[in-house]
Amino acid sequence: MSWEQAEIRELKVNRYVVIDDEPCRIISIQMSKPGKHGEAKARLEVVGLFDGQKRSVVHPVTHKVRIPMIDKGKAQVLSMHGNVAQLMDLATYQTFELPVPEELQGKLQPGQEVMYMEALGRRKLTWQ
Repeated sequence: MSWEQAEIRELKVNRYVVIDDEPCRIISIQMSKPGKHGEAKARLEVVGLFDGQKRSVVHPVTHKVRIPMIDKGKAQVLSMHGNVAQLMDLATYQTFELPVPEELQGKLQPGQEVMYMEALGRRKLTWQ
């Protein structure tokens, strides 16, 4: 299982949450006071880790959400094929390919070490 459960009231800004099966980083949280016939609500502003899309959701503060387990790893660039890097994990020696994000294009060289993030079975290159 690559995620755990938590209530919305336990969440903090810059932590992660799963919205629409997309791991997202929390940008802001606004809590409202309980209404006359209900419970307090929370409005989350999040941005997707893999698709970069902003999302906004409103739920009761006791609503359960999934928190993704995010692993960070170090890899060495084996080769470049256009905008795809072939990488080798420095801990497991597993090789895999990842698309190179725009901000890193033209900056990666074979032999260079890079960081990557893995969440819900998906990987992404990140800044060092």
